Amino acid sequence: MNDIIQAMETRRSIRQFKPDMPRKEDLQQIIEAGLYAANGRGRQGAIILAVTNRELRDRLSALNREIGGFPEGKDPFYGAPAVLIVLADKSCPTGIYDGSLVMGNLMLAAHALGLGSIWIHRAKEEFQRPEYKQLLKDLGVEGEWEGIGHCVVGSIDGEAPQPAPRRDGRVFWAE
Repeated sequence: MNDIIQAMETRRSIRQFKPDMPRKEDLQQIIEAGLYAANGRGRQGAIILAVTNRELRDRLSALNREIGGFPEGKDPFYGAPAVLIVLADKSCPTGIYDGSLVMGNLMLAAHALGLGSIWIHRAKEEFQRPEYKQLLKDLGVEGEWEGIGHCVVGSIDGEAPQPAPRRDGRVFWAE
Protein backbone atom coordinates (compact mmCIF):
# COMPACT_ATOMS: atom_id res chain seq x y z
CA MET A 1 0.00 0.00 0.00
CA ASN A 2 1.14 3.54 -0.71
CA ASP A 3 2.76 5.20 2.34
CA ILE A 4 0.55 8.28 2.18
CA ILE A 5 -2.65 6.27 1.91
CA GLN A 6 -1.47 4.02 4.73
CA ALA A 7 -0.86 7.09 6.93
CA MET A 8 -4.37 8.33 6.13
CA GLU A 9 -5.86 4.99 7.11
CA THR A 10 -3.82 4.49 10.30
CA ARG A 11 -3.85 8.01 11.81
CA ARG A 12 -6.05 8.27 14.89
CA SER A 13 -7.16 11.05 17.20
CA ILE A 14 -5.12 10.74 20.38
CA ARG A 15 -6.60 11.61 23.77
CA GLN A 16 -3.70 10.88 26.10
CA PHE A 17 -0.29 12.52 25.74
CA LYS A 18 3.01 12.44 27.57
CA PRO A 19 4.03 15.84 28.98
CA ASP A 20 7.36 15.97 27.05
CA MET A 21 7.56 18.65 24.38
CA PRO A 22 8.16 17.23 20.89
CA ARG A 23 11.48 18.14 19.30
CA LYS A 24 11.38 21.56 17.66
CA GLU A 25 12.65 19.99 14.41
CA ASP A 26 9.60 17.69 14.39
CA LEU A 27 7.23 20.59 15.05
CA GLN A 28 8.87 22.55 12.23
CA GLN A 29 8.36 19.61 9.84
CA ILE A 30 4.72 19.30 10.87
CA ILE A 31 4.17 23.02 10.36
CA GLU A 32 5.92 22.90 6.96
CA ALA A 33 3.56 20.11 5.89
CA GLY A 34 0.62 22.26 7.00
CA LEU A 35 1.84 25.17 4.90
CA TYR A 36 1.81 22.93 1.82
CA ALA A 37 -1.90 22.12 2.11
CA ALA A 38 -4.01 22.68 -0.96
CA ASN A 39 -5.69 26.10 -0.97
CA GLY A 40 -8.15 28.03 -3.08
CA ARG A 41 -6.61 29.98 -5.96
CA GLY A 42 -3.17 29.65 -4.37
CA ARG A 43 -3.99 32.41 -1.87
CA GLN A 44 -2.45 30.59 1.10
CA GLY A 45 -5.03 32.28 3.35
CA ALA A 46 -4.37 30.26 6.50
CA ILE A 47 -1.72 30.81 9.15
CA ILE A 48 -0.41 28.69 12.02
CA LEU A 49 0.24 29.94 15.53
CA ALA A 50 2.70 27.48 17.12
CA VAL A 51 2.28 27.53 20.91
CA THR A 52 5.03 25.84 22.89
CA ASN A 53 4.94 28.30 25.81
CA ARG A 54 3.41 26.34 28.71
CA GLU A 55 1.72 29.35 30.32
CA LEU A 56 -0.02 30.38 27.09
CA ARG A 57 -0.92 26.75 26.34
CA ASP A 58 -2.55 26.45 29.76
CA ARG A 59 -4.46 29.75 29.32
CA LEU A 60 -5.76 28.53 25.95
CA SER A 61 -6.78 25.23 27.52
CA ALA A 62 -8.65 26.98 30.34
CA LEU A 63 -10.53 29.23 27.92
CA ASN A 64 -11.29 26.28 25.64
CA ARG A 65 -12.65 24.37 28.66
CA GLU A 66 -14.82 27.35 29.62
CA ILE A 67 -16.20 27.78 26.08
CA GLY A 68 -16.87 24.06 25.83
CA GLY A 69 -18.69 23.98 29.16
CA PHE A 70 -16.38 21.30 30.56
CA PRO A 71 -15.89 20.83 34.31
CA GLU A 72 -13.09 22.53 36.24
CA GLY A 73 -9.84 20.59 35.95
CA LYS A 74 -10.65 19.08 32.54
CA ASP A 75 -7.92 19.70 29.96
CA PRO A 76 -9.57 19.76 26.53
CA PHE A 77 -6.05 19.42 25.04
CA TYR A 78 -5.61 16.02 26.74
CA GLY A 79 -2.23 16.97 28.18
CA ALA A 80 -0.61 17.61 24.79
CA PRO A 81 2.30 20.02 25.28
CA ALA A 82 2.25 21.69 21.82
CA VAL A 83 -0.70 23.47 20.22
CA LEU A 84 -0.70 24.43 16.56
CA ILE A 85 -3.59 26.84 16.00
CA VAL A 86 -4.82 27.32 12.47
CA LEU A 87 -6.47 30.61 11.61
CA ALA A 88 -8.01 31.70 8.31
CA ASP A 89 -7.99 35.12 6.72
CA LYS A 90 -11.59 36.35 6.99
CA SER A 91 -11.28 38.13 3.64
CA CYS A 92 -10.46 34.88 1.84
CA PRO A 93 -13.65 33.20 0.55
CA THR A 94 -12.08 29.73 0.85
CA GLY A 95 -10.35 30.39 4.18
CA ILE A 96 -12.33 27.90 6.28
CA TYR A 97 -11.78 25.14 3.73
CA ASP A 98 -8.12 26.02 3.30
CA GLY A 99 -7.61 26.03 7.07
CA SER A 100 -9.32 22.64 7.34
CA LEU A 101 -6.89 21.22 4.80
CA VAL A 102 -3.99 22.67 6.81
CA MET A 103 -5.36 20.89 9.88
CA GLY A 104 -5.49 17.60 7.97
CA ASN A 105 -1.89 17.98 6.81
CA LEU A 106 -0.72 18.82 10.34
CA MET A 107 -2.33 15.69 11.79
CA LEU A 108 -0.99 13.43 9.03
CA ALA A 109 2.51 14.87 9.38
CA ALA A 110 2.47 14.35 13.16
CA HIS A 111 1.42 10.73 12.60
CA ALA A 112 4.15 10.22 9.97
CA LEU A 113 6.73 11.39 12.56
CA GLY A 114 5.44 9.01 15.23
CA LEU A 115 3.61 11.68 17.22
CA GLY A 116 -0.03 11.85 18.17
CA SER A 117 -2.49 14.64 17.48
CA ILE A 118 -6.15 15.56 17.65
CA TRP A 119 -8.24 18.39 16.23
CA ILE A 120 -9.74 20.44 19.06
CA HIS A 121 -12.49 22.90 18.18
CA ARG A 122 -13.50 26.26 19.70
CA ALA A 123 -10.62 28.24 18.15
CA LYS A 124 -13.24 30.39 16.42
CA GLU A 125 -14.74 31.46 19.74
CA GLU A 126 -11.31 31.98 21.34
CA PHE A 127 -10.05 34.29 18.62
CA GLN A 128 -13.21 36.39 18.72
CA ARG A 129 -12.11 37.51 22.20
CA PRO A 130 -10.20 40.79 22.49
CA GLU A 131 -7.27 39.27 24.42
CA TYR A 132 -6.55 36.78 21.64
CA LYS A 133 -6.98 39.37 18.91
CA GLN A 134 -4.40 41.35 20.90
CA LEU A 135 -2.14 38.29 21.10
CA LEU A 136 -2.11 38.13 17.31
CA LYS A 137 -1.29 41.84 17.10
CA ASP A 138 1.49 41.38 19.66
CA LEU A 139 2.94 38.64 17.43
CA GLY A 140 2.83 40.95 14.41
CA VAL A 141 -0.19 39.30 12.79
CA GLU A 142 -2.29 41.90 10.99
CA GLY A 143 -5.75 41.57 9.49
CA GLU A 144 -8.92 39.79 10.53
CA TRP A 145 -8.59 36.10 11.36
CA GLU A 146 -11.00 33.31 12.19
CA GLY A 147 -9.91 30.38 14.33
CA ILE A 148 -10.27 27.06 12.50
CA GLY A 149 -8.90 24.61 15.03
CA HIS A 150 -6.17 23.53 17.42
CA CYS A 151 -3.96 20.67 16.33
CA VAL A 152 -2.58 19.51 19.65
CA VAL A 153 0.58 17.46 19.29
CA GLY A 154 2.71 15.28 21.52
CA SER A 155 4.01 11.82 22.21
CA ILE A 156 1.27 9.24 22.65
CA ASP A 157 0.86 8.00 26.22
CA GLY A 158 -0.28 4.40 25.70
CA GLU A 159 -1.59 2.75 22.57
CA ALA A 160 -3.32 4.48 19.68
CA PRO A 161 -7.00 3.50 19.47
CA GLN A 162 -8.20 1.01 16.89
CA PRO A 163 -10.20 2.39 13.97
CA ALA A 164 -13.96 2.27 14.10
CA PRO A 165 -15.48 0.18 11.30
CA ARG A 166 -16.30 2.27 8.25
CA ARG A 167 -20.04 2.70 7.75
CA ASP A 168 -21.57 1.34 4.57
CA GLY A 169 -23.60 3.46 2.20
CA ARG A 170 -21.26 6.45 2.06
CA VAL A 171 -20.15 6.17 -1.57
CA PHE A 172 -22.39 6.69 -4.56
CA TRP A 173 -21.01 6.01 -8.02
CA ALA A 174 -22.32 7.88 -11.06
CA GLU A 175 -20.81 5.79 -13.87
